[in-house]
Amino acid sequence: MKRVLGALFGARARLRWLHLILGGALLMPYWLLGTVVVGPLVGAKGMFSNSLPLQFGAYGIALPIAAATALSPLARPLSVAAARALCGVPADRFADGPARSGAARVRTSGWFTLHVGLGALISGASLALPPFAVTLIALPLSAGLRHWVMVPDHLDRPWALALAPPAGIAMLVALAGCAAAAGALLARQAPVLLGPSPADRLAAAERRATELAERNRLARELHDSVGHALSAVTLQAGAARKVLDSDAEFVREALAAIEETTRRTVGELDSVLGLLRRSDEGEGTAAGQVTGPALDTLDGLLDRSGVPVSLTTDGDLAAVPALVSREAYRIVQEGLSNALRHAGACPVSLRIVLSGEELEITMENPLPGRAPVIRPGGGRGVRGIAERAALLGGRAQAGPRDAVWRLSARLPLAGRR
Repeated sequence: MKRVLGALFGARARLRWLHLILGGALLMPYWLLGTVVVGPLVGAKGMFSNSLPLQFGAYGIALPIAAATALSPLARPLSVAAARALCGVPADRFADGPARSGAARVRTSGWFTLHVGLGALISGASLALPPFAVTLIALPLSAGLRHWVMVPDHLDRPWALALAPPAGIAMLVALAGCAAAAGALLARQAPVLLGPSPADRLAAAERRATELAERNRLARELHDSVGHALSAVTLQAGAARKVLDSDAEFVREALAAIEETTRRTVGELDSVLGLLRRSDEGEGTAAGQVTGPALDTLDGLLDRSGVPVSLTTDGDLAAVPALVSREAYRIVQEGLSNALRHAGACPVSLRIVLSGEELEITMENPLPGRAPVIRPGGGRGVRGIAERAALLGGRAQAGPRDAVWRLSARLPLAGRR
């Protein structure tokens, strides 16, 4: 019994009833237009005549007009917003955005027609039945009420009056049952008619893939900038500790380099975290937005790298597109980090050549006792360099060659991202 009462009068049933009333209100302009068309045909005396042919004729004309207007792409977001709030259907079962394809528009039109059609019937019954039912319930209590509603003499009998309250209550229960059934029907059809189509699912998957790619890029930014900074700071701190008592000038220079490296890295960290925060808040990042350092700031990176670097350039590096320039900077940064991590303060040879439509980066350093190991797990170190190059449509490789660790990368200036 409790479950039945909950289904008829519970919070979900009340919300669905409100959704149906909204549908009836949405049909009203179409219904008024229908009365203008049907009224002269049935000889109605006015727009709000009690003539049943007028009422149902206008209803029959209003539904096709409503269906036609719901073919607009913007009809779906409006319908989805109302259904999400009032139908009691999980939000993820609805499509987002306007209906672009013909099939999606037709399904939205079908939903809107069903919503306003059922809503008009339930709204009309909700207006007419409760006053009549309450009057029936109150009839045995007041002779004046019976006189006012002009109860016929053959019904003004004890047995008839005893049946009036149960009849009124039955009408209210029947109305609640019809509203609950109509609301349940709409809730079942909502995911079918307002749910995502294959094209919507593909678009959503592409959006998620774009978001994941952006997050992976930001993760690489964090890894490269912070990882390089930690490697450089560790090396400089270790060297300063060894000569703490014998070379105060070197120690001061090392501490200054550590201070500058950490300050710069904190700034980069704040920038990347700011982008992540805006993404979490739904703002996203603009397409093609480029953040972070570029090749024109490479001298500062080399000065603070903690290893001696001989740089050779060929071509106008200022002409490199910003996106490619940023990725090239990060590749050089990661290459220096690898050299620090695996070979210590060994000399590094860096060559950057701008040739035609391609930027070529080559880094070499002497091998220590063992070569760096490319560990499984992806996204770090040498593998991260390969991913950066691949995202731009280029290629990168690294490995030992004649007692030298060699890293090379080729990046097309057109940049595929």
